Amino acid sequence: MSARLTVPKTYKLAIGGAFPRSESGRTYEVTTPKGAFLANAAQASRKDARDAVKAARTAQAGWAKATAYNRGQVLYRVAEVLEGRRAQFVDEIVAQQGVSAAAAGAQVDEAIDLWVWYAGWCDKYAQIAGNLNPVAGAYFNISAPEPTGVVAIVAPQESALLGLVSVVAPALVAGNAVVVVASEQYPLSAISLAEVLATSDVPGGVVNVLTGSPAELAPWLAAHADVNALDLAGAGGIDWVDLQIAAADTLKRVLAPGEVVASPQRIAAFTEVKTVWHPKSMV
Repeated sequence: MSARLTVPKTYKLAIGGAFPRSESGRTYEVTTPKGAFLANAAQASRKDARDAVKAARTAQAGWAKATAYNRGQVLYRVAEVLEGRRAQFVDEIVAQQGVSAAAAGAQVDEAIDLWVWYAGWCDKYAQIAGNLNPVAGAYFNISAPEPTGVVAIVAPQESALLGLVSVVAPALVAGNAVVVVASEQYPLSAISLAEVLATSDVPGGVVNVLTGSPAELAPWLAAHADVNALDLAGAGGIDWVDLQIAAADTLKRVLAPGEVVASPQRIAAFTEVKTVWHPKSMV
């Protein structure tokens, strides 16, 4: 009996709840730190980026209308499914980054814990970002946070999984939809995470994952009129000032490159504050 051949995994894009190849047909090799071949990853094009933005826009309203409690349940479910696939992610991180199994396991565990942490904020952040404002009159003046809309993200490039989770999770808490450009050097875990999201009750199109060159994709996302905000956490290695200038044409909110710290302020960074007045009494 002949030996069984293993089935190598095909790493595609994640757009609108589906896993298409790049419309350009391009791929690039992902290798170990020593140069050994691991897989071919899809190299997304500007057309793929536009498709991802369209999918995010279509999905965003429904995600924003979900109750905060429900969004928290969904994000917690992501942590559950990721926990069940922990061994796969550890193996991918070891292969891509060349770290020890213990270090890879610590990264996966921290990513799982981060999903749980942000899940808990879904029905709490409004108490921090919102307010009952004091006014001189017989009125209630209430400020409440609402999602910005579609957030384009350049994920941290030095991490296969944790950096990606650290920027995607907080954007989802408030009801935003996301188009994220994964780490160019370590893209495999990003697509595996998209598979986790697809089986964790996250509606299709709420998270869209592109692999390829941030330098190629980020300018198109920054200039796209249907993108409402831009997170440049992983754009420190490219000319991110030009991205800010491009984003200014459509009045996008921009978060500049810098250290990503888990914080409710990172949730509030991609919200808009809506203030309403209401009379205290009709008498």
